[in-house]
Amino acid sequence: MKGLIALAAILASWAQAVAAEEGMDGAALYQENCASCHGAELQGQPDWHSPGPDGRLPAPPHDATGHTWHHGDEILFRITRDGTAAVVGGGYASDMPGFGDALTDAEIRAILDYIRSTWPERERTYQRERTRQE
Repeated sequence: MKGLIALAAILASWAQAVAAEEGMDGAALYQENCASCHGAELQGQPDWHSPGPDGRLPAPPHDATGHTWHHGDEILFRITRDGTAAVVGGGYASDMPGFGDALTDAEIRAILDYIRSTWPERERTYQRERTRQE
């Protein structure tokens, strides 16, 4: 299991390096693919803690006021690629689609890098530890 975790970390680092080499702009990719739900300033939708009339939660913020930084890199990547319902399972309903058909792995990682870059040091440190524990 530790070998798989190490391999995942190596592959994640490689994908981030590819994104950087290809000059991917995570902020621009975020604006194009995520901001319509999660907000141009990563602020999320109003009342994101409470289910709407359809029983689904509104899009959470990706800034420090949200909970994105509570998750490690791999879970954030899978949620973005596959969609929340696919990752959570158990019949969980979510408006968060998977972007695996629309974005490359490197583009997804560039978006996540951008989001992480906006967090204060305390949140980045916490999230790095969560990633290490995955």
